[in-house]
Amino acid sequence: MQTNAVEPPGRDGTYPSVCPLDCPDTCSLTVTVAGGRVVRVDGSRLNPLTDGFICAKVRRYPERVYSPLRVLYPQRRVGAKGEGRFERISWEEAVATIVARFREIIAGDGPEAILPYHYGGSAGVFGEGAVDAQFFNRLGATELLKTLCAAPTGAVYSAMFDGMGGVPPEDYRLARAIVLWGVNPSVTSIHLVPPIQHAQRAGAFLAVIDPRRTPLARRANVHLQPRPGTDVVLALAMIHELMRTGRVDTTFVTAHVAGFDTLAAAAGEWPIERAAAVCDVPAGDIRRVIDAYAQASPAVIRCGWGIERNRNGGNSVRAILALPAVAGKFGVRGGGMTMSLGRVASINKEAIQRPDLRLRPARQVNMTQLGRALTEPMTPPIRALFVYNANPVAVTPDQNRILRGLAREDLFTVVHEQVLTDTARFADILLPATTFLEQAELHKSYGHYAIQYAEPAIAPRGEAKSNYELFGMLAAAFGFDDVARAANPAALLDAALSGAAVRLGGVDSERMRAERVAHVHFADTTTLVQFGTDFPRTASGKIEICPPELGPIGFQPPPASGALTMISPATSKSINSILAEVTRPAVELTMHRTDASARGIADGDMVRVYNELGEIELPARVGDAVRPGVVAMPKGAWQSSTRNGATSTAVMPDHLSDIGGGACFNDVRVDVEKVA
Repeated sequence: MQTNAVEPPGRDGTYPSVCPLDCPDTCSLTVTVAGGRVVRVDGSRLNPLTDGFICAKVRRYPERVYSPLRVLYPQRRVGAKGEGRFERISWEEAVATIVARFREIIAGDGPEAILPYHYGGSAGVFGEGAVDAQFFNRLGATELLKTLCAAPTGAVYSAMFDGMGGVPPEDYRLARAIVLWGVNPSVTSIHLVPPIQHAQRAGAFLAVIDPRRTPLARRANVHLQPRPGTDVVLALAMIHELMRTGRVDTTFVTAHVAGFDTLAAAAGEWPIERAAAVCDVPAGDIRRVIDAYAQASPAVIRCGWGIERNRNGGNSVRAILALPAVAGKFGVRGGGMTMSLGRVASINKEAIQRPDLRLRPARQVNMTQLGRALTEPMTPPIRALFVYNANPVAVTPDQNRILRGLAREDLFTVVHEQVLTDTARFADILLPATTFLEQAELHKSYGHYAIQYAEPAIAPRGEAKSNYELFGMLAAAFGFDDVARAANPAALLDAALSGAAVRLGGVDSERMRAERVAHVHFADTTTLVQFGTDFPRTASGKIEICPPELGPIGFQPPPASGALTMISPATSKSINSILAEVTRPAVELTMHRTDASARGIADGDMVRVYNELGEIELPARVGDAVRPGVVAMPKGAWQSSTRNGATSTAVMPDHLSDIGGGACFNDVRVDVEKVA
């Protein structure tokens, strides 16, 4: 039977739900409950993109719900920090302890001595940047700059296009040329793969630009493997070639592009032969890609997030996103480019975040540099850390400095978490969090244009509470009555969709609860055509290729050294660090055979990966999965995944990208040696 799961959750049957995990697809789900337990999670067709199938990761999600590591009750630390020993306490005692410590800290150093640390986690609109944002705004806490992902791409896209939608995945089947640049859909957005395969069967040209040999790279017409960080050079060389061969769409550029002359001057410095030498790719292959791209219509570029994660990330993205403008690939369905599609979702952020509650401008801390914030002098110092929707020990750069900061006895740390993560082991107060199957939630996507609503399929396990319940309790304890009143799904849904009905085809909160899905409209249609049904929302109405806020287009050469470049891509086994405790993926260092041979390393050997920040001991996987000069280690691995308890972030510096202050996960220099 199909039920709406409103009253009560947990009855045997099938329930509609939505996956909120960090993936563009935001799949619609069918959840099977038997004996009051979730026994199966599968795909549904409520969101047409999902088409009834989901990834293997989310199929195993019930193992997280019923994991022996599940945090079920509020707890207080009784062992040393990081030891993971706690005693059970009541919610009343937990809230009272947090409020008392926060008030003590505010009295001594002010509210900015409190730092909330959070990201997407397993959360939708209600669970991230809603009641939590209202609470910390009202409190006056330090504001966290969320830069681990999409900060450079977000800054660039906003400046260039300001909210114009991107080509949706289902329209890739129409394309006659597809360029996948720094993205691996086989792992990170599986529902983009069938449209690409459909286009290939119809004769479309496929180019993949990635230092790894991804599944689609093995099927591509051309696979370019540039050195990490040189993508800006490669994109500028392609623009140079379009100019040199007279294939710039001057009509489109004149009508719809601002700043082309500045771009052209930058591209003029990079003829293909020079760029090929810097990127270490064949010049002939660059020409093959740009020739096929220039001749095809529709032609589309899927720009991924791997590109942004180095010191040249922002400039790389702006040069790549300029290509369809220069070549005139807009104005036809299936043509143009795709970055994040979440910027056009009709969610009223002002209403759910309430920035008006903050009485003065906030002090800001870049989340990429958490280790510095916890260990270096600040005024006021960080005396309390509130972690939710995040596992910084596993995912934030400079792991060893973060561990030193978390070990401070004078740091009061609260962690709201589903399972006992590496970060949760350092909590002074550990609070149980619901999974997405145990709470109501509104879900927008950054990979399609469906907005979805879900009710809980089962009751919360133990005494777990959602983020909005937790921060509602804290708000009530502090006397923030207006925030406390907002801490329920009905109020949050009304606020999130306020003023959005027109953009959602007339769907308001009442219809959303009943129908569970709505689609963003563009010029009274759900069909997106860039420069057809949707346009840039910049002040000029044009694509701003070189706006002042982005600065001049530039290229910072990587450090001159014999070290290898380490990248940290996503895997098919976990979503950031979520589910890594369930799937326990084999954490290996992927090396090219030439680099391994030069160091006397054979496949399966235990190796030491090291630099001035730290070292990691793990097995080596030798082959051709990465280009020479590059090694790869999965992101999100837990400390238990390696022999010495260190993960990729142990050797990862916390320097920032050129635009947006983003984390440089793919800009790490290491040495590798064989160990016994």
